[in-house]
Order: sequence, then C-alpha cells, then structure tokens
Amino acid sequence: MEMKKILWPTDFSKSAAAALPYVNSLTKKFDAEIHVLYVIEDIARHAPWYGEFGKEHVDKLLEWEEETAHKHLDDICMRHLEGCRLYIKHVAVGDPAEQILKFIEKEKVDLVIMAKHGRKAHFAFGSVADKVVKHSPVPVVTIPVEKE
Repeated sequence: MEMKKILWPTDFSKSAAAALPYVNSLTKKFDAEIHVLYVIEDIARHAPWYGEFGKEHVDKLLEWEEETAHKHLDDICMRHLEGCRLYIKHVAVGDPAEQILKFIEKEKVDLVIMAKHGRKAHFAFGSVADKVVKHSPVPVVTIPVEKE
C-alpha cells in the first residue's frame, strides 16, 4: 500500500494537536507529504446576529481569519512538522466537513488523520469527524482525545 499524501485537518485546538504524533509517525514511515488544512467557517451563510452585517464587514472578518490561520499554520509547521519531508498548508472557507471531503478528492489524498472531536465538540464523536468518516473515499484514522 502506498501513502503519498496524508491530510491532517486542524481547528487549532488541543484536541486536533493530539493527532500530531500520528501524523509525524506515519508521514515518516511512508515518506509522505503532509497536507495541513484549516477551514474557516463561512459566517456569511449564517443568519445575522444583532443586526445585518454588510458584505464589506464579512469580507474583512474573513480576511482577518485567513491571516490568523496562516500564522497558526506556519507556527504548527515550524514547531511540530519540521522533520517531515514535505508539508503543505491550506486554508479553505465553508463547512468544515464538506471542505475536508472536497479536499480529499481534489488533492487525491491517501489517508486522513484527525481527532475525534475539535474545539466545538460536546459529544464523544464530533460532527465533522463523523461526516468525514462516513463519506470519505479514503481511510480515516481518528484519534481519541480528552475533552478540553
């Protein structure tokens, strides 16, 4: 079995970081690329809170979120993924599970490694991980984590 591309979706939570030892180990074992993906939830698709936000305001919020995401990804890659052959950082906007599944298809990922729940989870098995496991065309390794 060949593993050329491994996807690690992260929401920058402590839970997501629990997958890092597995990401590092499997990446080194298979000499694979690591694709690190952060998905910004598209706030424009939600009902307005406390009044209407104009498109310009939403665009500014998304721009700030993307800049922040790139800084976090740079930090993670420098501190935790330095020993890996190749890592590639990605930021997407939309529903996290949908974007992860689209990414798997688009990038021809061979394996997904992710925590069972992230920063929003209140259940033992998060809705994003659940959707990815149920609909992924490739194997998904889920890492059990303690609630934050």
